[in-house]
Amino acid sequence: MAEHADEWRIEAVDLDGYLERIGHPAVPGPSAAVLRSLHEAHVQAIPFENIDVVLRQHPGIELDTIHDKLVRRRRGGYCFEHALLFAAVLERLGFDVERRMARVQPQGSGYRTHMVLRVRVDGVDHLADVGFGAGVLSPMPFEDGAVVDQAGWPHRLVRNGPLWNLERWGDEGWEVLHASDEQPQRFADYEVAHHYVATHPHSPFFSKPVVFRLAPGVSRKLVGGQLTVARPSGVPEVAEVAPERLAEVLAGLDVVLPEGELDRLRELLGTSRKESLT
Repeated sequence: MAEHADEWRIEAVDLDGYLERIGHPAVPGPSAAVLRSLHEAHVQAIPFENIDVVLRQHPGIELDTIHDKLVRRRRGGYCFEHALLFAAVLERLGFDVERRMARVQPQGSGYRTHMVLRVRVDGVDHLADVGFGAGVLSPMPFEDGAVVDQAGWPHRLVRNGPLWNLERWGDEGWEVLHASDEQPQRFADYEVAHHYVATHPHSPFFSKPVVFRLAPGVSRKLVGGQLTVARPSGVPEVAEVAPERLAEVLAGLDVVLPEGELDRLRELLGTSRKESLT
């Protein structure tokens, strides 16, 4: 169990409600097989989405707030919401969890604002990364050079001095997605990172909707008004989403919004489209 466990308020999680949300049976206890099963069920059931950020109404990342949003209201969220919820669930089930931070696109100007987990079970440390959008389906062992198929896309972990690089195989070889160190984080660290990601105009999640869904053999991404469907083999299918089709497309990505929020998001997309044409 991580130090300062009381600051995470893991008792706010309704385990039965969470398992029902992800369509997972009751869990007998911690094991590598259970970790993998929970990780895959979580990623496929709960969307990655930033709609509340775009609409300037994000409720915050206290665990009871996250649980209400992702479990009771059956919405999605972004990395802090996913990872904080998943960490609490794992700890309630008896897993040894450490909360960490990663820098996305570390070879460039990426931000150190992505939350990941180190989960120790059956004597092995694993990277659990349920909040990395349309990327990571299954946990990965923290072993230098370990390769794991992620829904059809090979990923590997590489030790790089004090860092662990998560890489994906693509047309140009291995591409580094993010780099994390072994420094445990406190809840305040995520509050600071969340504040930046949710409010700074340079944040990639601040100005346009981003919705990711991942399942074996298919990745679907809505970024702004563009929907991309990719498969491990073949050219991605890219389509522009007109504001009047937004509800249909979002529902296909398992995001259902109240009409008022949908209207505001349509207006934002329509404004962005007009600006791009001028």
